[in-house]
Amino acid sequence: MNIPKIPIGTWGQVVFDWFRDTFDWLIDFFKVFIDILVNGIVDGLLSVHFLVVIVLFAALGWLVRSWQLAVGTIISLLLIVSMGYWQSAMQTLGLVLVATLIAVVMAIPLGILAAKSDRFSAFMKPLLDFLQTMPAFVYLVPAVLLFSIGFVPAIFATVIFAIAPGVRFTELGIRGVDGEVVEAGQAFGAKPGQILRGIQLPLALPTIMAGINQVIMLSLSMAVLGGFVGAPGLGKDVVAAVMQQQLPAGIESGVSIVIIAVFLDRVTAALGNQSEYQSSLLGLFRKRKADAKKA
Repeated sequence: MNIPKIPIGTWGQVVFDWFRDTFDWLIDFFKVFIDILVNGIVDGLLSVHFLVVIVLFAALGWLVRSWQLAVGTIISLLLIVSMGYWQSAMQTLGLVLVATLIAVVMAIPLGILAAKSDRFSAFMKPLLDFLQTMPAFVYLVPAVLLFSIGFVPAIFATVIFAIAPGVRFTELGIRGVDGEVVEAGQAFGAKPGQILRGIQLPLALPTIMAGINQVIMLSLSMAVLGGFVGAPGLGKDVVAAVMQQQLPAGIESGVSIVIIAVFLDRVTAALGNQSEYQSSLLGLFRKRKADAKKA
């Protein structure tokens, strides 16, 4: 029995061609905007002496977490400098920061909508499943066809690949807010927007930050694959090491990626550690609700 072939690839090509022809102006704008943004960040990081940047990162680590993180940041970043990968590390950091920023700006509103609407949530779930299970290399194909090579296709593919956890964790965090707290806010006459900004988002912050953390980790993994489409940075160094079969270069560039990943992971995890604030806010609203019932 012969089953007729369903030309899904051909249909995808038709849709892609239509999108490219119809939104050519938007593609050009996105390319110019991302080029200016990422190159501005990278040039800014590289225009300052590396010791200044290291001290600033260490101060950030101390501020959000502990002096141990600050010391570890200094030692690990100096290791990157000693291996000769400082420029590549800053290029990768710029790529990851821009991709994460775009992904988070898109993910949080989508997560809020999914938390507020069961229909929208049901629509998003299979789409997010598709984005998370599609092999990462596949995203590089349309990215290169749309934007040629360089930072822009890598960021485009990275955003698509990394956005799903941001949406899922935002929805999960808002849906997980204690109903009593929301009821207390409603009892005091708060509007839905006020409840979202003043109650749900602050209480969901730890979960949302966990989602941002995952977005960053996925962005770093995709930034390595971006080396295959000519994106400057540690990913390009890894690809060059593989192509030239240079084990030392592969190890050093890989260790540099791990250092950047650990630093970003610790900082975002610390920013999301708002358990004391969450508990105090929850207790405050419960107390006010009890006082309102007594009155």
